Amino acid sequence: MAATWLKRAAKTAASNEEVARTVAAEIIATVEAGGEAAARDYARRLDAWDGPIVVPAEEAAQVAASVPAETRADIDAAIAHVRRFAEAQRDSIRDFAIEVAPGVRAGQRLVPVSCVGAYVPTGRYAHIASAYMGIATAKAAGVAHVVAASAPYRGGPIHPLVLYAMHRAGADTILTLGGAQAIASLAFGLFSGRRADVIVGPGNKFVAEAKRLLFGRVGIDVFAGPSEIAIIADATADAEVVAADLVGQAEHGHESPAWLIALDRGLAERVMARVPELIAALPPTAREAAAAAWRDYGEVVVCDDREEAAQISDDYASEHLEVQCADLDWWRDRLVNYGSLFLGEETTVAFGDKCSGPNHVLPTKAAARYSAGLSVHKFLKPLTWQEATREGAKRLAELTSRISRLEGMEAHARTADLRLAKYFPGHNLPLGRPVEV
Repeated sequence: MAATWLKRAAKTAASNEEVARTVAAEIIATVEAGGEAAARDYARRLDAWDGPIVVPAEEAAQVAASVPAETRADIDAAIAHVRRFAEAQRDSIRDFAIEVAPGVRAGQRLVPVSCVGAYVPTGRYAHIASAYMGIATAKAAGVAHVVAASAPYRGGPIHPLVLYAMHRAGADTILTLGGAQAIASLAFGLFSGRRADVIVGPGNKFVAEAKRLLFGRVGIDVFAGPSEIAIIADATADAEVVAADLVGQAEHGHESPAWLIALDRGLAERVMARVPELIAALPPTAREAAAAAWRDYGEVVVCDDREEAAQISDDYASEHLEVQCADLDWWRDRLVNYGSLFLGEETTVAFGDKCSGPNHVLPTKAAARYSAGLSVHKFLKPLTWQEATREGAKRLAELTSRISRLEGMEAHARTADLRLAKYFPGHNLPLGRPVEV
């Protein structure tokens, strides 16, 4: 039997892309042409901020000192988890050198980019965790300078706890600037004098489109959209836990998809009945966002078997994927398309969002089919090198000459011929037929 959808989404992630792209493109062009003055103007008009853009180091230190000790301890512990995981990622890759053939050595050295722009969203919520996800990971990769930007919080300075997290995670320059104008400023090196090589961090649809439009001029982490969650659940799952986790991600925003892939119709129906009740019990801001997200983007599908469920999950390629089923090892080995995987009831997306260690900047809009989440690898360039003895060059030159001529590339072939003539005068090696056309 085919899978049965009990609830279909009314909208898709692409529903509002064009408007956001047009707005972001205009802002980028204006900031590129007008520089810091244009960025300041957007800060005044869009965020009601007329204060300094660059946060003085002493101000960041003063704000950090004013944060209650217990709050500092919580944020510091989360930063330590993220940093430890990122450092383990860094240790999992290495420089190396090998002899690929007699007399021919080649290798790799891992070189961090020079400057990273880390965007920290602050709008409906104060996204403390987003600060250390980008900044601490870049620092673990060895990035020398991180320019971090976050919007004024409700017309005032950066939220003090966000500022504390940015400061503690290791930001070298902090900008009070949000939206597409912040992304443009990071790309063009405004206020800091340092152009970002890579820009990372989540944000609203205008931030996402600004990053997309600037990709190529700068590197970015992922093509990001609204936060997503998919949950695969069988008859062993607790409907209350499943419903709570769906709602937990739906509160991100009005356009955040929440998908349930159920292996038991009774479970699916209990979850569908419970989700609206949990949403109704939320505070107003979260209630409005989650209600719209579930209404317009929520989906529930019932599958006949776990292979069908796994295939549908891989088709969704969701940002966050929870599995609340028996035989977790099977699911871990079978599933291949997701941003980050949460196995078993004992873990939840919220753990990954805030403090468990793996990065919460993850691919959305099915980009998990071909990409992964933010890691130290994003900030490292695996630069290759090679060298050869003259005997090693002999074999390489012989192969290069023949292959180049097979391709019709005579100038390539002659660079190899020249070395053979210089190092081994009088050789009689077959070098292919010279290209005449």
